[in-house]
Amino acid sequence: MSDDRLIVALDVPNAIQALALTEKLGDSVSFYKIGLGMLTGGGLGLAHELIAEQGKRIFLDMKLFDISATVEAAVRGLAQFDLDFLTVHGDPHVVRAAKEGAAGKDMKILAVTILTSLDRADLDDGLIKPGDLAELVVERAARALEAGADGVIASPQEAAAIRALPQAEGRLIVTPGVRPAGSASGDQKRVATPGSAIAAGADHIVVGRPVWQAQNPREAAQAILSELAAL
Repeated sequence: MSDDRLIVALDVPNAIQALALTEKLGDSVSFYKIGLGMLTGGGLGLAHELIAEQGKRIFLDMKLFDISATVEAAVRGLAQFDLDFLTVHGDPHVVRAAKEGAAGKDMKILAVTILTSLDRADLDDGLIKPGDLAELVVERAARALEAGADGVIASPQEAAAIRALPQAEGRLIVTPGVRPAGSASGDQKRVATPGSAIAAGADHIVVGRPVWQAQNPREAAQAILSELAAL
């Protein structure tokens, strides 16, 4: 049985490889993430096929950022694909524009706080204001939720603090940077195990490489599902 708290990231080169992976995973996974890396490899066509032919749920991770009119237009176009989640940057003007574009559709707008591959040194390089990284994530989450976001993207390490926000009541928290015990962190810097992420308040966890790079992806996914079921 699948558990849609687990979202498997299809971060493979193209739609053909992604479909091969979904065949291996079968009914053990019901929710998939398609990101920018797949966009030129048939990502939108893949999303349509997984929704229409396999009944899967789709999280389109585009992290949109632009002027309000452009974001609104882009989201309005993407909303026609019957997607479940779409990411935009958490800046309030972007969130408000995205919600306008998604009006009348069931697609949830999720606001990116600070990427899970970044640490304080990276923020300094990007001229982001001083302060504790976790506190900045929570502040960005609060502002995005106030602007109307249906939920936020944040690392598992900030999930509990975000869940405690008054603005987070009834909203979603989705956590990438999730690694089963013993897995390599890769380029992620703020990580946690699946069980600890959910226990901290996440509604969904996103796992990519530990599943699709595994010798047996289905077994890898089922191990994560077993961990979630034991909570």
